[in-house]
Amino acid sequence: MFNTSFIADHKELLTAIENFDSSGTLFGNGDRNQIKLFEIDGKTVNIKSFKVPHFINKIAYKYFRKSKARRSYEYANALLKAGIGTPAPIAFSESFSFVGLGKSYYASEHLTCDLTYRELVEVPDYPDHERILRQFSKFTFDLHEKGIEFLDHSPGNTLIRKISENQYEFFLVDLNRMNFHESMDFEQRMNNFSRLTPYKAMTDVMSNEYSKFYKEKTEAEIATKMWQVTSQFQEEFFRKKRLKKKLKFWKS
Repeated sequence: MFNTSFIADHKELLTAIENFDSSGTLFGNGDRNQIKLFEIDGKTVNIKSFKVPHFINKIAYKYFRKSKARRSYEYANALLKAGIGTPAPIAFSESFSFVGLGKSYYASEHLTCDLTYRELVEVPDYPDHERILRQFSKFTFDLHEKGIEFLDHSPGNTLIRKISENQYEFFLVDLNRMNFHESMDFEQRMNNFSRLTPYKAMTDVMSNEYSKFYKEKTEAEIATKMWQVTSQFQEEFFRKKRLKKKLKFWKS
């Protein structure tokens, strides 16, 4: 399926997808899903190739669930309709066999940015750190007010671009896991912050800024809950990491 704004380029895009393995410029490390950049009609197009699902999911994605590629495309359109930044969706492609889903691809406009949220975590003295973090917190509040629960709200999935001396804009990527609600309760809102940072100093800033707009709870309640869910996520993350290390040791 193609975005009608890009339909004139559909032949070049299909060629890029058909020759994905042997062409394009690799972007990122491609640990799970591979991303490549292609120059099409003067534009840089970002094409994500999703890992072929295992047998059960092959069937599920053919008959019961939308593929990650399709969800990425549809969710990007939903975000833009809601006024939330994300690279412009161009198309998605799926190939099916009698068993189920095989390869699938999501194409979007490639967006250049100044940083991602990850830099705020890894570089505590990043220029204008607190201002960016506060504007990000307001961006997340706006997401929640619109009922958008971005389940992969994690450090690498928000692109940040500086647009003026004191102003930044934010764009979500890796979109295939989202929930859309009529409204979001306090638990859902706070849980959506849990993956972002291991540092309490950062959650203190985010909770302070969030409390300026969310009046159902006090700043203290927001700060306490945000740090609680963050700590729980970190504990579970490192518990799984230790378990994997032990399993790897026993297998070796």
